Amino acid sequence: MKNLHSRLLFAVCSAIALPATAQQLAITWDDLPAHGPLPAGETRVAIAQKIITAMQQAQLPPVYGFVNGIQTRNEPASTPVLQLWRDAGLPLGNHTWSHMNLNANPLADWEQDVTRNEPMLRKYMGAADWHWLRYPYLAEGDTAQKRAAERRFLAERGYKIANVTMSFSDYLYNEPYARCVAKKDNAAITKLETSYLAAADAAIVYSRAMSKALYGHDIPYVLLMHVGAFDARMLPRLLALYRERGFSFVTLEEAESAPFYRNDLDLSLPSSPDSLEAAMAARGLPLPAAPSPGLDLDKLCR
Repeated sequence: MKNLHSRLLFAVCSAIALPATAQQLAITWDDLPAHGPLPAGETRVAIAQKIITAMQQAQLPPVYGFVNGIQTRNEPASTPVLQLWRDAGLPLGNHTWSHMNLNANPLADWEQDVTRNEPMLRKYMGAADWHWLRYPYLAEGDTAQKRAAERRFLAERGYKIANVTMSFSDYLYNEPYARCVAKKDNAAITKLETSYLAAADAAIVYSRAMSKALYGHDIPYVLLMHVGAFDARMLPRLLALYRERGFSFVTLEEAESAPFYRNDLDLSLPSSPDSLEAAMAARGLPLPAAPSPGLDLDKLCR
């Protein structure tokens, strides 16, 4: 715990050292309608409603949720989450049907997985724009040839890429949370809460440091989140943290209007560094220390 508090203090001090001028953050959610294990006493609909309520109370602009349609087959009771999301005025985008990793599968199979999701998106989105794609595992192709081919495929179908420029591996917390709920270990849950907020705070410093090194200023950031039970529990405190650190919330479209994301909006352009880390590597710049949970999440509540 001492090391965790030290990292949190470093994150706070570093955030203060970087002026919080015009910081903008677009929140996005992956894996609708179901992500991670379901703790005892929870439902997918209740988790989604907690997330929606927290965003409404924080007066966030419309936030994209990226859909894996297969979950409506694997967990039919999760299907109402999609209509709940739409009824709240929130848009949906494509995360492929089965969360298929492009790097690990043939391009033709991946393309089929993308298109298989489209009827569901048309059903729920109607005339609204659902042509945003979030790559599962953020995998954009393991060869230059595959990357070029999938960009042509997506461009022909009118897609834009929902990039990610801030993440703190929030998904890692949902499984230990379910275990700790089952064991009724409130002390362990408190440790998870502390670690989660510290990791989010450190990720702010991490992304901002790269943006400052690359451009001398903040770009609008796109935050990756997952619709898990622990994320729903923590979201009010997480949103408060971002506001305390000087962020204002914007839509995905507003964030990606910045020059950094130009190649994500126009897929006729060649692929460019797809992350801040890749942009740093292309410039030969050293990466800052990456955020860490500060806990052995795999062993907690075993």
